[in-house]
Amino acid sequence: MSLQTMRPLLALTFCFAALVAAAQNNNSPLPSASSNYRISGIVVSKIDGHPLDRARVLLSDTKSRRETESVVTSADGKFSFANLSAGKYALEGTKRGFISAAYDQHDQYSTAIVTGADLVTENLVLKLSPEAVISGRVLDEAGEPVRRGLLTLYRNNHIQGIDEIQAFRQAQTDDLGAYELTSLLPGTYFLSVRAEPWYAFHPAPASNEAGAEGNKARADVDRSLDVAYPLTYYENATETDSATPIQIRGGERLQIDMDLNPVPALRLIFHMPQEPNQGTLFPQLHQKAFEGTSFVQGNPQFISPGVVELTGIPAGRYDVRVQGSNTLTQLNGVDLNEDGEEIDTSRAEALGSMKISVTGPGESTLPKDLAVVLASTPRNGSGGFRNLNAKGEAEIQQVAAGLYRVGVFSPRAAYVVVGISAEGAQVRGRTVIVPAGASAAVALTIAQGVDVQGVAQKAGKPFAEAMVVIVPSDPEANRDLFRRDQSDLDGTFGLRNVVPGSYTLVAIEDGWDLDWSRPEVISPYVKRGRPVKVLLDPSRPTQIREPIEVQAK
Repeated sequence: MSLQTMRPLLALTFCFAALVAAAQNNNSPLPSASSNYRISGIVVSKIDGHPLDRARVLLSDTKSRRETESVVTSADGKFSFANLSAGKYALEGTKRGFISAAYDQHDQYSTAIVTGADLVTENLVLKLSPEAVISGRVLDEAGEPVRRGLLTLYRNNHIQGIDEIQAFRQAQTDDLGAYELTSLLPGTYFLSVRAEPWYAFHPAPASNEAGAEGNKARADVDRSLDVAYPLTYYENATETDSATPIQIRGGERLQIDMDLNPVPALRLIFHMPQEPNQGTLFPQLHQKAFEGTSFVQGNPQFISPGVVELTGIPAGRYDVRVQGSNTLTQLNGVDLNEDGEEIDTSRAEALGSMKISVTGPGESTLPKDLAVVLASTPRNGSGGFRNLNAKGEAEIQQVAAGLYRVGVFSPRAAYVVVGISAEGAQVRGRTVIVPAGASAAVALTIAQGVDVQGVAQKAGKPFAEAMVVIVPSDPEANRDLFRRDQSDLDGTFGLRNVVPGSYTLVAIEDGWDLDWSRPEVISPYVKRGRPVKVLLDPSRPTQIREPIEVQAK
């Protein structure tokens, strides 16, 4: 069962908090007419299994999440819901100092509890992971605290079936160089820090206006003070490939200290374009940081028309952006290693734009509050989220060259892209390849997604907690067509928002850590899966009549 269809896992905590608040304000029991079923069990720590007292447990009907009942566990961690009707229920738990979670939750999926189906719904074990904390200090080369250092925590995200290391949270050091990152989920993390030496002095550029005395004073400055801290990853690495992963289990409190060592700062000369109303433009430096980029703050100085000096920059590989009033250009992957190096930005590639128009199938009217989503693959900082206007159009600016997934989102219902065409860009499957500086026009045809329902079984019996994946016929070109779910207590599953087409349906026991969206990984399971044809009929789900056999990982 999917808890948050089309929503990221990180939003789960906030949604759950809202659910808790609703339960506190309205604890009316769930419908209990005609039946007398019970759901009961114990809430325990996922780390050592000890019972959790005073944990709040919420039970909601999966067909109507507004119908919610909540209880608080007793001293032995036990809970019970009685007088329940036959149905399917979501079971969730929360406790201060623990990560809120649903029953047998994996990513944003969980197993629903089914009553009235001759299934055991008592003696359930609801596991909560204790919140983890990373804290520590950032120290300079003399062992002194580094103030106002910006720490970025990255998390290995596996939701799309491949490892993507994405920025997760930030913190800043205090006057003692201390920081703290709280409420962390178990997983693999990376940590970086960017800061400036408090004593650094970057001499102003020589100029005619400064005169001989001013330029002599500049030359007399101690060059050992003209230094900078490079973007530094744990443990003492300046490149992401050398960064040390931090493995976090629930409840851990890790002490991670970071040491910064200065390097000579570069003085760089940029030859920049000029605009009539803005004069000389200034460069912006960005440095690759896993799946995104990190802005590098330098000290720009106007030298002469079309010439800018930038000081305080550590050597490294940068993207150089030039932001004009109506244009944005970028030099990609420039190695800046020499003091006094000159960079000609006239070679920068223009960032383009994408105008997206959306229509429904036939003469159908577009839903209200519909938005388009443009996501680069891999992420390069471009893309965006735009609401459609009354004409069903939206425009996204500053689109760098690359491969993009194009999708739609509505808070009211699930919609999918069933057709795509483009001018000024190339269509590949349901992705778009945008050349440098293109003004692309992309037309999307959308429809409501189709639900696919079935039962997972093993050895002839319904199987709960299986990862169910519907795999498109060409996985490499259609990664956005994968859909997943987790089988419920009676083995049933429901794949939401499936694009009509040909697929293979597979169920895998404990397959959550597999790179399931990689063709070479999923292929052996597909060979033993079941071919499925999904038709465009959102009025009723596609029902898989024969049970899907669960495969071992």
